[in-house]
Amino acid sequence: MRSPRLAALELRRFGRGRLPRAALVALLVLPLLYGGLYLWSFWNPYGRLDRIPVALVNDDKGATAGGKEITAGDDLVSGLRDSKTFDWHEVSDAEAREGVENGTYYLSLTMPTDFSERIASSSGDDPETGALQVRTNDANNYIVGQISRTVFNEVRSAASSKASRSFLDKIFISFSGIHDKTVTAAKGADKLNTGLGKAEKGSKDLADGLVDAKSGSGKLAKGIKKLHTGSGDLQEGSRQVADGTQALADKVDGVYAQAGPFLKDNEKTIGDTAGLVADSAKTVQDNLDVLVKHAPQAAKAAHLSATVLADVYKDRCETATVPDPACPQLQKAKQAAADVSGVADDLNTLIADQNGDLTTMRDNLGTLQKQATALQKSAPHLSEDVSDAVKKIDKLNAGAQQVAAGAKKLHTGLTTADTGATTLDAGIGTAKTGAQTLDGGLYKLTDGSGKLAGGLHDGAKKIPDYDKHDRDRRTVVMADPVQLASHDLHKAPNYGTGFAPYFIPLSLWVGAMVAYMLIAPLNRRALAAGSPAWRIALAGWLPVVALGVLQVGALMAVLHWAIGLQMLRAAGTIGFLFLVTACFAAIVQWLNARFGAAGRILVLALLMLQLTSAGGTYPVQTSPGFFNAIHPYLPMSYVVSALRRLITGGGLGPVWQACAVLTAFTVGALALTALAARKRQVWTLDRLHPELSL
Repeated sequence: MRSPRLAALELRRFGRGRLPRAALVALLVLPLLYGGLYLWSFWNPYGRLDRIPVALVNDDKGATAGGKEITAGDDLVSGLRDSKTFDWHEVSDAEAREGVENGTYYLSLTMPTDFSERIASSSGDDPETGALQVRTNDANNYIVGQISRTVFNEVRSAASSKASRSFLDKIFISFSGIHDKTVTAAKGADKLNTGLGKAEKGSKDLADGLVDAKSGSGKLAKGIKKLHTGSGDLQEGSRQVADGTQALADKVDGVYAQAGPFLKDNEKTIGDTAGLVADSAKTVQDNLDVLVKHAPQAAKAAHLSATVLADVYKDRCETATVPDPACPQLQKAKQAAADVSGVADDLNTLIADQNGDLTTMRDNLGTLQKQATALQKSAPHLSEDVSDAVKKIDKLNAGAQQVAAGAKKLHTGLTTADTGATTLDAGIGTAKTGAQTLDGGLYKLTDGSGKLAGGLHDGAKKIPDYDKHDRDRRTVVMADPVQLASHDLHKAPNYGTGFAPYFIPLSLWVGAMVAYMLIAPLNRRALAAGSPAWRIALAGWLPVVALGVLQVGALMAVLHWAIGLQMLRAAGTIGFLFLVTACFAAIVQWLNARFGAAGRILVLALLMLQLTSAGGTYPVQTSPGFFNAIHPYLPMSYVVSALRRLITGGGLGPVWQACAVLTAFTVGALALTALAARKRQVWTLDRLHPELSL
């Protein structure tokens, strides 16, 4: 009898009564219940997070920064309510603690009292980090705690981004203020540069003028010095003349009564005195000519220097836009020049006032010289002329006294003029040096102010000046500079779709496992008839494969039309699952055929090993090394990988690999089953009385 007919006979026996029919229905429905209920319960848990009760505590008292009120806690609460992430319950902190402890709330989120104050501190001198407080209780539910950490990380990022935008907006506003102030400073530097340019030109003119003034003051000082020296000689000579005439007059007056006898006794003395008078008169007369000649030139030079310094002082200090730093020195120089010109005027006036007396004195001195010379010559017969000489001598003495007094006054004035002229010359020299230094300094200052103005203009161009639109655009970017550009190549629409490749083969394995609890792995009739081993193996495998096909059809129909599983490659998925159920049936058949009752335990153990190493939930790389080691050698590893590509999309390489592996497992398992069938054709005592029966 052929294998298909034997398989049909095996299935036909399930229609002989109510209980076999019920068992057949159970075989069909069991994988559906196993896979369908699991996927249904896990289908979209993240879509129902708004049913999870969570305590929300807002103790934030608000804050003020930059004249604006900040209510970060209220803003965050409003945003959380709009998001509908959880079932939020606004309660006190004590109620939240108690609720998380007793399970009323799965977790709590608290905004502390200083939440806004800490956020506002970012614009102050002592910035602090605002802290959201999350309280969880894994004794309530561990997975909810994990989900909440992801959700609250997003909440924290949103709150941090908003606080950063406020802080950065103030920075950009400060940039605009700095830009405006820098522009103002640049304009001021332009004005400074212009003023310094004028000052530099004026200082150059001042330095040139002071060079001329220094030359004139030097000449003036030299001239007055000569006058001073001459006036000293004049004073000394006139004093000598006055003393001599006085002595002569006194002597003449004293001896006038005894003129005759005295003259006779002192003819030689009279002659010598007359010679001395003649020499003195000549010296005084020569010095008067020098004084009269140089006094007007000295006065003119003094006035010229005073005028030049007065003009320079007016241009640089009185009418200049920016006062010259050398004004104090210029004022001293101007005053000194005025003093010298005053002294020169006094000297000139003195000479003018005494002009008549000087002329008379010059004449008298000439006369005196002549008379003294004549007296000297006529001394031997002087006694005869005593009477006339006494009168003339008295008159000469009076004139000599006047000349001596004028010469003294003149010498005193010229002493003051000499000191003033020397001081003036030194002051103008210092002023000239200072003006030259000032000119060089102002040149450098003008160059530096030009660079300052240029640098400020360049700096103003580089300092950003943002309007409100630019500030908003930049604060958004800088507050959250890195965005996650997520691109899911083959996105699973929900949690259930992602887990379907794991639960579907699990249910089909369970279906095959239960099927071989009701169907013998080796057909007894074929064994008894001595059929070939391969035919016996197929006869025990085909009925379960047929049931598996029905199980696949029922399971996938419910998953697709009732639960909503969408398959990118539906036909390929169904066809692949037919191969899966054939492979699982072959493996379960061999374990039961080879090991008997113990094979059922091995089937369950193999299921556990496949579930833990297939990578259906977490990547297998996250499991301990043992599961990584057995992962490539178990069929469900390839089934899960292939179903993911068939249901959600992607390259078909893993699918073809899985088909090859499953085919190999199927053929290998059937071959081993045939080998076990051959051994089963020999009846032994152990088969008649097994140690374990399930």
